[in-house]
Amino acid sequence: MERKASIPVRSGEQLKRSRRDHALVRAAVQLAFFIAMPSAFYAGFAGLKSIFESIRAGSAIETDGFLWALILTCAFTIVFGRFFCGYICAFGSFGDLIHLLSGLIQTKLFKRKKQFELPEKASKPLRILKYLNLAFIVVFAGFGLYAKLRGASVWDVFSQITALSFSLGGMSAGIVLFAVVIALMAVKERGFCQFLCPLGALFALLPMLGSLRRNTERCIKGCSICKKNCPVDLELEADGFSNGECLGCCKCAAACPRANIAHPEQKLIKSGLAAVLIKAALFFALGTLIGLCRFF
Repeated sequence: MERKASIPVRSGEQLKRSRRDHALVRAAVQLAFFIAMPSAFYAGFAGLKSIFESIRAGSAIETDGFLWALILTCAFTIVFGRFFCGYICAFGSFGDLIHLLSGLIQTKLFKRKKQFELPEKASKPLRILKYLNLAFIVVFAGFGLYAKLRGASVWDVFSQITALSFSLGGMSAGIVLFAVVIALMAVKERGFCQFLCPLGALFALLPMLGSLRRNTERCIKGCSICKKNCPVDLELEADGFSNGECLGCCKCAAACPRANIAHPEQKLIKSGLAAVLIKAALFFALGTLIGLCRFF
């Protein structure tokens, strides 16, 4: 007990600074990728779809930018956990903005003491929907039916908007679904990522070498701050944390009173923020190489 008591606990000011620095760095990375690579998530999705369409047609799988985008995002997820979801995906960043604005409207305009959030008991069972959505897309692509859904995809609508093209003719169904997704994002942080994203379902099934780690011996008994700060309501139960539902945002690490949560690479790169910037730079370089950057 004495050894545990001697472990330093970050002061309120240190925790405030940790959360602030993490939020600023994450927002900067998200903004940079939103501007430079807004189509990265859609390209990966298109690569997944094209694989099953090629299998159905009995043709060779085309090695194009879409397939390389899928390979890059999957490889990055295996090595670094779901860093793509937490920092790079434009649709996920858009969801963070919607949730932030929803909170400000509720607390500032409507004077609510606390932002309304979909309860954990309701959200946990809904996670299975993204796996069903992935299966639906695979089946439809495999039977050559996915092309008939053109205009009904929220990603098609979002891609048009991020491309600053507002030619949304023939996308009525997609626009309606997009509005529903925005409402979901407003009442649940990363609601689309948790409940509907087919790429998120794929990533959650991958083995991950770079998952978060926690030294349980350093924990404060009954703390649970990691869970309270997690968009997906996850608690780090063990020293090796490999739950595929983790979005890799690292809000838990920034809020931990004992700086007790980190990714494996932080054994070499002590600063978590430096590790984030290095991973972001690496993805940007690789993404630019395969043509994901709109400026190069």
